[in-house]
Amino acid sequence: MDDDIAGKSWFRKLLDFLRRPPAWSLWSVVLIGMVAGIVFWGGFHTAMEATNTLEFCTSCHEMRDTVLQEYKETVHYTNRSGVRALCSDCHVPRDWGHKIVRKIKATGELYGTLMGHIDTKEKFEAKRMEMATNEWNQMKASGSRECKNCHNFTAMNPEKQRPRAKTQHAKAQQEGKTCIDCHKGIAHLLPKEYNEDD
Repeated sequence: MDDDIAGKSWFRKLLDFLRRPPAWSLWSVVLIGMVAGIVFWGGFHTAMEATNTLEFCTSCHEMRDTVLQEYKETVHYTNRSGVRALCSDCHVPRDWGHKIVRKIKATGELYGTLMGHIDTKEKFEAKRMEMATNEWNQMKASGSRECKNCHNFTAMNPEKQRPRAKTQHAKAQQEGKTCIDCHKGIAHLLPKEYNEDD
């Protein structure tokens, strides 16, 4: 009985504390802030991941009618192991800081889509070299970071590579080259203006 009274008094003290206007205001602000933060972060993360899907990336006809069709013909789409590299695997960094920067840059690409900069096959082909060069420069600047999420010199087994690949990979590693130095056009057609000697 005494424990029950002691329990009630403890509970009553807590209620009295929370009923005081300054304390209640402080606790409600903290609680609402925590719930709002969790909801915001969950929504933000969900939106970030939703924009990394193949369906989202190919939702506009510029991508669906051009690069998606090219990509479907590559080993990154269909291969013997059944592992598929999505658009985001190659074009969106995995770490949070670089991912946010890339997503901000992507808003400029949305502007180009809305303004119709590449809304026809002819316009797309006219800008293909410019878009490819921009992407290659980004990949070069990051040391082909996104390629290395799946492909890494230290994880390669040279004995299972063809002789030319084995030689080229060893040379690239010694010279500090990155994937994009040698593997342009791996998932999309090379622009007509592309010159390998440049």
